[in-house]
Amino acid sequence: MLLQGLRVVDFTAYIAGPGTAAILGDWGAEVIKVERPEGDNMRHVFADLKNDIGANPTFDVDNRGKRGVVLDITKPAGRDALAKLAETADVFLTNTRPASLKKYGLDEATLRKANPRLVYAVITGYGLEGPDAHLPGFDVTAFWARSGIAYMTAPKGTEPFMRTSGMGDHSTSLATVAAILAALYEREKTGQGRLVQTSLLATGVYLWSSDLAVQLKLGRVASVRSRDNPMNAIANHFRSSDGHWFVHNPRGASGGWDKFVRAAGREDLITDPRFAGGKERRANAKALAEELDAAFGQLPMAEIARRLDEADLVWAPLQTPAQVAEDPQIAAAGGFIQIEDGQGGTYRSVAAPARFPGADVTARPRSPKLGEHTRDVLKELGYAEADIEAMYAEGAAAG
Repeated sequence: MLLQGLRVVDFTAYIAGPGTAAILGDWGAEVIKVERPEGDNMRHVFADLKNDIGANPTFDVDNRGKRGVVLDITKPAGRDALAKLAETADVFLTNTRPASLKKYGLDEATLRKANPRLVYAVITGYGLEGPDAHLPGFDVTAFWARSGIAYMTAPKGTEPFMRTSGMGDHSTSLATVAAILAALYEREKTGQGRLVQTSLLATGVYLWSSDLAVQLKLGRVASVRSRDNPMNAIANHFRSSDGHWFVHNPRGASGGWDKFVRAAGREDLITDPRFAGGKERRANAKALAEELDAAFGQLPMAEIARRLDEADLVWAPLQTPAQVAEDPQIAAAGGFIQIEDGQGGTYRSVAAPARFPGADVTARPRSPKLGEHTRDVLKELGYAEADIEAMYAEGAAAG
């Protein structure tokens, strides 16, 4: 295990923080998840469903393989125990607001006095500085809306739309893992830990940086166009006669123009004066899109796939969740992992997006029950049984 011997204290909730810790855990780190008495909000994501599915795969994907502890930091004994746990850690990960952490003596400066080697990682919505640093931020607000991604994703003239949960969170998880590993590398040379910070806002801005760089340099950037009015008609989505969608991404100077229209069965378009060169194809992109729509609309997807592959064109099917789950290439690329179900079996979940040939992790323990390991961890920290009972009695710890 690559990170064996590394201890991570995961004092986070929701998705971005737990996702960060889960990846580190997948790669060998020991992760101790510390929750408040009411538990991580994501534990309750399916609680109000009319038909309880008896499982919480959304929580499991970000909390597999962790040990679970419950501490109430509003009580002195609870926050003292968390501070003591941080003394034993290599990484302290949190997405609690900095003002609250400082109030309870769990801020970076305080914890570093007891553990100079500590890497203290903070995830926020908007960063630690600036006029809006204090604001609460979630995936759909800080990452999706304020970063500009929502505007850039919707075709010009259309209304904005919501999108699936966790995309910004999990992107931020990846950024935070990278930041933590960089700080740990620095610590190997200096012996000192450091503060690292990531935010949903900065992650969102980076994810569309190829376009934003144009905005920053030239003061404007092209909008996303609707499918029926593209800038480049062969960089588009098309639907087969049997109702399957695919997308084509042209490459090279000509973009594979000749090959693509031959695959569509419309070689005659090559000599059509409306589409004779790149300039003409851009000027008549709407008409060309209509021609290609009609052409592919007469072919079944299996035949389209065969033609596109034979021409070595860059394309992919637009897959449904059910199709993704059964895609053998996703499995071969390491996209899935098994999680223990607590009943002697396992079920498939989503893997961290990296492989280490020869050291791949194919299965992980289930996520912890609320406070499942509180007593064990407190004992490891040197608490006597009487002290633990006293903490339970006053509500400073639970499990």
